[in-house]
Amino acid sequence: MAKEFEDFDANLAGEEGKTEETKSSWFKRIKKGINTKTSEKKETPEGLWTKCPDCNYICTVSELREHLFVCPKCRYHHRVNSSEYYEILFDNAEFTELFENIRSKDYLGFTDLKPYKKRLDEIWSKSDLKDSMRVAVGKVGGQDMVIACMDFEFIGGSLGSVMGEKFSRAVDHCIAHKMPYMVISKSGGARMMESAFSLMQLAKTSGKLSQLSDAGLPYISLLTDPTFGGISASFGMLGDLNIAEPGALIGFAGPRVIKETIKKDLPEGFQRSEFLLEHGFLDFIVPRTELKDKLAKVISLFKN
Repeated sequence: MAKEFEDFDANLAGEEGKTEETKSSWFKRIKKGINTKTSEKKETPEGLWTKCPDCNYICTVSELREHLFVCPKCRYHHRVNSSEYYEILFDNAEFTELFENIRSKDYLGFTDLKPYKKRLDEIWSKSDLKDSMRVAVGKVGGQDMVIACMDFEFIGGSLGSVMGEKFSRAVDHCIAHKMPYMVISKSGGARMMESAFSLMQLAKTSGKLSQLSDAGLPYISLLTDPTFGGISASFGMLGDLNIAEPGALIGFAGPRVIKETIKKDLPEGFQRSEFLLEHGFLDFIVPRTELKDKLAKVISLFKN
């Protein structure tokens, strides 16, 4: 410590007799040296700029939107919600939302860190989302289609009684109007706050897909990042076509849980969509920029 004070005194003595401008430049050099330690940390103002979580490429939000929320540099697919998917897929971004007034209810009086009812009220006050899934009908490449899409920001896109009911009513709508059905999955799994009511939806949705199949109508399951738990254990993997976006994390239990359970290192890219395609769980992977054209082609093939 004494040596440090000696060095400091020597530096200070050396500055005596110098002009204020010279002293100022000495201070700027030190300040610059301190700042260089944090120069790699780039803050991005919210609302105007965004940073890719994969390659750290910074671009404007408008530029990212023009690329359909796919990183222009590394092609990383950013997570987006139902409103963005509907804008991308439906012709002229025109669609009609179905069953929009159904809301979750706390039948069990469930409380963990906070009451389930309070969680719901807080989300409804901050967002226009009614639940973790929206259902819409419109035209994709000139062909009628019903698309159900999950919203991860609503309790992790969790599967609850409302999602199961919307899913089932969407199937009924498809059968009544002879339309193909697609579900865009993005979920952490079943909603624990609804307990058995949530788990019942696995059988309910799977049963409704049997009715859709009996009606000779196609069901397309699009798996996006992340898709886990009860979704992958039910309708997520029951499509006539199971497709996914590049790099999507898909599975039942998470890779960290599996690694801790089996006490072994997992293969590189484990549970990513490319890994699942290689092992036969997916029919194909489609980039978001090609999704609409691919869907239109698939629908026409099913019709023929």
